[in-house]
Amino acid sequence: MRLVLQPAVKYLLALPPGYAAKRNKRWPLLVFLHGSGERGESPEILRKFGPAARVEQGKKFPFILLTPLCPRYEWWSTDVIEGLIADISRRYRVDADRIYLTGLSMGGFGVWALAAKHPERYAAILPICGEGEWSWAKRLATLPVWAFHGELDPVVPVARTREMIAALREAGGRPKLTIYKKLYHDSWTKTYANDAVYAWMLKQRRSV
Repeated sequence: MRLVLQPAVKYLLALPPGYAAKRNKRWPLLVFLHGSGERGESPEILRKFGPAARVEQGKKFPFILLTPLCPRYEWWSTDVIEGLIADISRRYRVDADRIYLTGLSMGGFGVWALAAKHPERYAAILPICGEGEWSWAKRLATLPVWAFHGELDPVVPVARTREMIAALREAGGRPKLTIYKKLYHDSWTKTYANDAVYAWMLKQRRSV
């Protein structure tokens, strides 16, 4: 996994095994948004969290993994992340029908916001202990969603995810929801360690 530094945004990028050899193949892209505790100037800390941590441990994923860094004291900007995704899609062989979003805590908020802004651009989202706006439900109803939360989360109450899932179902969506019993805010370690999560994700394709 290599570190990339650009004036606008810093990020980690991991290419899948076989990317260089399979020159005619287009690959799924997973974008991971970290939480508020990882904001700063060096993306090196991101190697310890989320799917990037699995890559550091030797996991071979069949997709491009993009892990951007949010600057200290800032919040995820949908415009910045959309611009980064567009740039990566131009410079790498990204399958436009298989772009996925996932994130934890502040990153979970960012995932909901990005998807609500342009749901037609994404194949699926996996927000973890985040929160969305009920008013977004109609726009997100056809997008595959699998949300995760710890039942005892004292930072972002589990009710926030339950309410968002209920709104999606009322709007005609069929989202998946996993609530971890006896877990607090860290509902991401268990989620990103579960290979079934990635298998579900990779089955999803953009519907437009």
